[in-house]
Amino acid sequence: MGAITYDMEIPSSIPASKMFKAIVLDADTLIPKIMPHAIKNVEVLEGDGTCAGTVKIIHFGEGSKFKSVKHRVDALDAENMTHSYSIIEGDALMGVVESITYHIKIVPAEDGGCVCKNRSIYNVKGDGHGITEDKIKEGKEKAMAMFKAIEAHLHANPDY
Repeated sequence: MGAITYDMEIPSSIPASKMFKAIVLDADTLIPKIMPHAIKNVEVLEGDGTCAGTVKIIHFGEGSKFKSVKHRVDALDAENMTHSYSIIEGDALMGVVESITYHIKIVPAEDGGCVCKNRSIYNVKGDGHGITEDKIKEGKEKAMAMFKAIEAHLHANPDY
């Protein structure tokens, strides 16, 4: 089993603490509200929803070609605005990926906004030929669209 890693940084004018709350702490309810075509709902199977060891099923919306994934929280540090989680089961792994681990860190920017730093690690089965650059690019584009939708929601709702 090999691994394919990519890093992505997304700047935002939203303050770091507000972005962390929206993108991590409130994501299970906020994203289905603002992007129901992407994520229908999130069901907590084990844990409290945020602590390490929590296991959730994310049910995708009608706009997705996938049905659901099982998501495990690996670590969450609200003080340092970091969050690590893994996709451990589901059709989005396409039979060629064992798991996908994400490490997210929201960093305050000098202008009062923030930068969302995201590292994604695809733990592939076998030689990894089933995962292409196009599939990784598609995943990046979906992550960027979700981030931008959350950002737009926060701009439209300044009292959030």
